[in-house]
Amino acid sequence: MRRHRGTTLSPPPDEPGAVVVERVDVSRLQPVGRRPPLGSYVAQLWQRRYFIWADSRARALSENRNTILGRFWLVGKPLLDGLTFFVVFGLLLKASRGVENYIGFLLIGVFMFSSSSAALTGGAAVMSSGRNLIRAFAFPRAAVPLAFAVRETLSMVPRLLTMFALIMLIPPHALPTRAWLLFPVVLLLQLMLNTGLVLYAARFTFAVPDLRLVLGFFTRLWMYGSGVMYSIERFVSHPTVMQVLELNPAYCVLEISRDLLLYDTMPAASLWLTLVAWAVATPVLGFLYFWQGEEEYGRE
Repeated sequence: MRRHRGTTLSPPPDEPGAVVVERVDVSRLQPVGRRPPLGSYVAQLWQRRYFIWADSRARALSENRNTILGRFWLVGKPLLDGLTFFVVFGLLLKASRGVENYIGFLLIGVFMFSSSSAALTGGAAVMSSGRNLIRAFAFPRAAVPLAFAVRETLSMVPRLLTMFALIMLIPPHALPTRAWLLFPVVLLLQLMLNTGLVLYAARFTFAVPDLRLVLGFFTRLWMYGSGVMYSIERFVSHPTVMQVLELNPAYCVLEISRDLLLYDTMPAASLWLTLVAWAVATPVLGFLYFWQGEEEYGRE
């Protein structure tokens, strides 16, 4: 059998030695590594949704498997962080003054902020950790950061359960009220925000690997500016500065969560609107930004 570009020559069964021309449809062939149109790209991702879910679930269950305590560290690390912050800020620096139920205030700050900080720092390393998979197979590269975002969502479940248990058990006992019914809305908005952070961090650090070293400093600055360990209102009196700080999405997440879970009050409408804007714009723009770099990710 002889092959030519665009045709296949093969001897028919009834005429030995003769050839027939079988045309090959090349119209459906596409160059390898070229960025597909946005609609096609989204459709390809949807077709691989089962892979994204399976990969996320497997990695979430195997996280910290090389440690003695294993999955305990999903909640153990935030607990140790909370204890450290309580000693330093609550006892030594007296940041607990004027804060009702400071322990619950601190627990919500640590557990909720840890989710967004993990999305940012983990997203920065997701493309380098998936390098072998990216180079070996042809698939929409956004599946890699999206799988990480889903994995972080699954890992958040035991953290939230621990947080709920602690704020209910530790005096002064923040018991469930009708305001708690709004907390899933806050959680959904934060998860949307986290997905966008993963997508942005994945491409930023792929293009400039040195940003992974800077990201730790930014995360700590973000934590201090979000009021994780103390009430920002106590230290910031200038109204304009306070208005700027209220544009911080992590601050909005923490303030809304504390109002609902600890103080049984309806958060300010401005906090809701700011968080909704971040939660919608960040994943949409992050996805478009990541898609634009699709042709770069498989290169050496």
